[in-house]
Amino acid sequence: MSAKPITPKEAAEQKVASIPEAVIEAFNELIAKEFRAGTATVLQGDVVQLASSKMGVSPANFDYDDLNVEPMYRKAGWKVEYDKPGFNETYPATFKFTKR
Repeated sequence: MSAKPITPKEAAEQKVASIPEAVIEAFNELIAKEFRAGTATVLQGDVVQLASSKMGVSPANFDYDDLNVEPMYRKAGWKVEYDKPGFNETYPATFKFTKR
């Protein structure tokens, strides 16, 4: 048998590699637009709108799993924090990128 179980590292690498380029482009554009004093806060909704537009799909059909970009941006030198509303909270989900 030549097939071997995937390692956690390989799984993470494959997951990151499967993120569509349009999502990365959307994040990059929004980070650059919002970058001030070493930090950029990007609204999740803005990423979904821009990325889905670039991909030619409706935001309703966007795969939110493709937003798991934190490891990729951490590897590129960012501190990344994702914040979403908890139970009984109402505010937009955000990604905060801070220069390390």
